[in-house]
Amino acid sequence: MEDTLRFLIVIALVGLLLLLRFDAHRFGTAEYDDETANGGVRPWLRRLAWYSLGAVLIYAVFRVHPQPISVLHLDLGRDRQLSIGLGLLLGLLGTSLAFAFAWVRYRRFRLPPARHYPGAAVNVIGTAVLDEALFRGIILGLLLSFSWPVELAIAFQAAFYGLATRLGAPGRSRGMLIISVGIGAVAGSLTVQTLGIGAAIVGHAMTRCAIFLATGHAGQVRPSGREPEEQLGRSMPPDGWEVVTDRANAATDADPASDAHGEQGGLRPVRPG
Repeated sequence: MEDTLRFLIVIALVGLLLLLRFDAHRFGTAEYDDETANGGVRPWLRRLAWYSLGAVLIYAVFRVHPQPISVLHLDLGRDRQLSIGLGLLLGLLGTSLAFAFAWVRYRRFRLPPARHYPGAAVNVIGTAVLDEALFRGIILGLLLSFSWPVELAIAFQAAFYGLATRLGAPGRSRGMLIISVGIGAVAGSLTVQTLGIGAAIVGHAMTRCAIFLATGHAGQVRPSGREPEEQLGRSMPPDGWEVVTDRANAATDADPASDAHGEQGGLRPVRPG
């Protein structure tokens, strides 16, 4: 009876964690896109509330579940040095993908403004810990405890993670969705191999940091044509516009006196009659 009650409480806590993850954009966390919002204390309070609620719920799962380490992998791993080393390799893979994506998307690397660094640092660490504990730890561990095949459990949690990030919604970056799902699948494999989420947290955090540095966004990469420099480029005249002339204005270009009357640049005023 006690084991059944504990299991039901864990399922309820997992449901609350999933609701919190799906609603991350309201708190301005994870894959958020409120970098143009007004600053101040309120955005920081919203973000800290999201991280705090997530930490409290994960701790509750750790306390309620009878085997939080051996089943749910809520630990760094049996061999911590191996876990950190594999996490660094995953981070290098994620970093390469992030910079390759930025080069294909922008044809350059968009170094972020200095004001975004504090929020990005908190977002990188907080989101990595919560996501890995929930998806690669709790959900993957529960699936394996139900005798799911390892490959199927890893694929399911990675796809579920892609849905939770909302990167598949209309107008979102498909490249970022592929990176997130791919990193989630590799992180799941490392969790099974090391019996802990330490490697997944390190790799996830490094990947998010690389995305921030390469794309200039602490959260959501904006769709094509929505970046400030792209919108400004559409409002500018095309290259070479200043050298375009016509036959009617050729004479004024050769007449220096025309400049004295304000007829400059090959343009002539229209006179009535």
